[in-house]
Amino acid sequence: MSKPKNKVTKEKGSTTAAGASLNEVTQMTPKELVSRAKKFSKQYCVGDGKGFKLKDYKPDADLKLGPEDKPIVKETLQMGVDALAQMQDILYAQDNWSLLLIFQAMDAAGKDGAIKHVMSGVNPAGCQVTSFKVPSSEEMDHDFLWRCQKHLPERGRIGIFNRSYYEEVLVVRVHEDILKAQKLPRKLITPRIWDQRYEDIRNFEKYLHRNGTVVIKFFLHVSREEQKKRFIERIDDADKNWKFSTSDVKERGYWNEYMKAYEDLIRKTSTEDSPWYVVPADNKSYARIVIASAIIHAMDKMNLRYPEVSKEKQAELQEVKKMLLAEKK
Repeated sequence: MSKPKNKVTKEKGSTTAAGASLNEVTQMTPKELVSRAKKFSKQYCVGDGKGFKLKDYKPDADLKLGPEDKPIVKETLQMGVDALAQMQDILYAQDNWSLLLIFQAMDAAGKDGAIKHVMSGVNPAGCQVTSFKVPSSEEMDHDFLWRCQKHLPERGRIGIFNRSYYEEVLVVRVHEDILKAQKLPRKLITPRIWDQRYEDIRNFEKYLHRNGTVVIKFFLHVSREEQKKRFIERIDDADKNWKFSTSDVKERGYWNEYMKAYEDLIRKTSTEDSPWYVVPADNKSYARIVIASAIIHAMDKMNLRYPEVSKEKQAELQEVKKMLLAEKK
């Protein structure tokens, strides 16, 4: 049962979003850091979506971060980035599990920046990012999961979906004229289609989990007021004009419809194995720390270990070493 989450409060004498002083954070062992990440991210994890209500999750963090906190925030996030880099290296070497991270949000919520900063330490050889735009004519000739299936991560790798198959129960639900253009047989377009798609998604993610792909999903929960502020900043900054589209403003007119769609999909598709995280996104730095913490928690549950080398292989390596050392210069 989904419950309202406890508010994030600043511990006495602490200054970081994780509720620990900078001195404490920098002295944490890897094990302590993982434990802290688990505790911190848990409050934003929906888990079983039954009873979920979006109003129980605020878009702004209770812990306020000012300009004076920038060095502390940077240090805290960097520790998370370093931990992820180490865990990804083991994930790649072990070659058993894969991890799929899904990012969904309203425009200007900070998905691109979160992916860029949180995954900045990850080896590109073991990670792939896919951004899904308006479906192509080829994609429209297939089922709604098809185009995403093609980009699933291989074992040992991390896959990141910037938007995903969840668009089919978001923008398509808000704008049902899109549904009518999807070439589905008319008799399949009924009031039950949304519940059917939720069921398809749950089954798909269950299938992935049973085959070694862990799926965790992030809804970057930005307020309407903060989105407006960021839109204006994009207009005023010539270097960010390219990010802005007039269609983004038009979608603001459907804000309530989108919030209802997000609430429904999270309630219907969040599970213990493939949970949604509702990330307060009005503060970008705080959101990134939440996301990094959630990924660390998910990877820790994989029980990652470097592959063990047999005694025969170790002996072989020692022989090779002897040969190399015996080489004449």
